[in-house]
Amino acid sequence: MAGDLVVLSGGLDSTVCLAMAAAEGGRPPLAVTFDYGQRHRTEVDRAAGIAGFYRAEHLVVALDARPWGGSALTDPSIDVPTGSTGDAAGIPVTYVPARNLVFLSVALAVAEARDLDAVWTGVNAVDYSGYPDCRPEFVDAFRRVGELALKRGVEGRPVEVRTPLIDRTKADIVRAGITLGAPLALTWSCYEGGTTPCGSCDACRLRARGFAEAGVADPALV
Repeated sequence: MAGDLVVLSGGLDSTVCLAMAAAEGGRPPLAVTFDYGQRHRTEVDRAAGIAGFYRAEHLVVALDARPWGGSALTDPSIDVPTGSTGDAAGIPVTYVPARNLVFLSVALAVAEARDLDAVWTGVNAVDYSGYPDCRPEFVDAFRRVGELALKRGVEGRPVEVRTPLIDRTKADIVRAGITLGAPLALTWSCYEGGTTPCGSCDACRLRARGFAEAGVADPALV
């Protein structure tokens, strides 16, 4: 019986996405995490704990993006901006060039190799930081590329790319996670890394706003 793959960063959105996939499929999906040299590598360890919670196989793909440069998440000489919530005009320096394009390409390759029917990703185009590879237009274009690039696609069995959170607010995502019993206390959002969230970066502030608008305390901070 075929199954699903979830791109699991260890953050709030991808964890809720995993919870949705597990609930719909009735069994744990394959969780794929990318260790790409991010300054907040803490999320890789959190992803392992989340996969363990669901008793899901956890595949960590090492893909060092630090030599690429161009992002505050992989270049320690670029400071992570603070004091915004993703509403400012322009694409922030925390954008990693083509990250979702690369990650989804690898995820599709793994899915085809394992004969899995769907790749789930928690990209969101509502409460996010303005990254171009989180938009519905990108996902739609990527689906077509996947159909053309994979053997399964040529044979008429394309791997489905599922984005259940793409049009949800962060508060909606929090509520969905609570309803599904997702281990939100294990999730990590802070771009700075370390052992304690900074509370000031874009990711921390978006997360805080989501929990506040949902009317619940963030269990990761309790």
